[in-house]
Amino acid sequence: MLDLYDKIQDATKKIQSQFGAVPRVGIILGTGLGGLVDEIEIEAAIDYADIPHFPTSTATSHRGRLVCGKLAGVPVVAMEGRFHMYEGYPLKQITLPVRVFKALGAELMIVSNACGGLNPYFSGGDIMVIEDQINLMGDNPLIGINDDRLGERFPDMCEPYDQQWIDRTIAIGREQGIGVHKGVFVAVAGPNLETRAEYRFLRTIGADVVGMSTVPETIVAIHSGLKVVGLSVITDMCLADALKPANVDEIIRTAGEAAPKLQALVRGIVAEADQTRIA
Repeated sequence: MLDLYDKIQDATKKIQSQFGAVPRVGIILGTGLGGLVDEIEIEAAIDYADIPHFPTSTATSHRGRLVCGKLAGVPVVAMEGRFHMYEGYPLKQITLPVRVFKALGAELMIVSNACGGLNPYFSGGDIMVIEDQINLMGDNPLIGINDDRLGERFPDMCEPYDQQWIDRTIAIGREQGIGVHKGVFVAVAGPNLETRAEYRFLRTIGADVVGMSTVPETIVAIHSGLKVVGLSVITDMCLADALKPANVDEIIRTAGEAAPKLQALVRGIVAEADQTRIA
């Protein structure tokens, strides 16, 4: 049975056989946010099913392919659709693409998601730059024997989202007239949405938004030595005392309406990454 390192090598070789450039940035696109692919000068688009050891995305609105090319003139690889714990995949498999980003040569990861707003000062359609995270998924992708070739045993998480890149992202938003919040993302396993009591609890422990992804990918990115920028699109408000039943179609529509702002931010981050020493 192949170990994780060998699986990473297999997947990397497959991608490199179709995309010869070294990507500067790896991008993970969340629910309803796949429109960024239209901004990329595509040189290769590989279905996940054709990449060794990649799972298949089953989530609504997630297409399921790796897009390789240039964004703002910068080589990138972008996941058009991601994997979730609630789909039944172990976190080591969910986060395999992050390790492949690193193996391909990327230095920065941009991860986006659709989420529920817990902070009453936020509104549906807003964008939040993630400054910190809380893991309530009940699991961790680093559990098990550590492979020192992939990262150290006890990675430090005092700054999972790079502060310099948080500041740059906010500045990029300001330059483009996009108001951007800053806050804490909490990840839960899903797939059910939370109860009123759970929303109250999550807000009480310091979360500004809640979702079902991103945290495992960020943990592995830090373990791998990647810098991380996290962007959350708030698709619905989850205020315990004014809670309404969630409408998945509306959530996806709100994510789509916010997509132009997200695309502008990502494009700006990628362009700046090409001019900036990331490490």
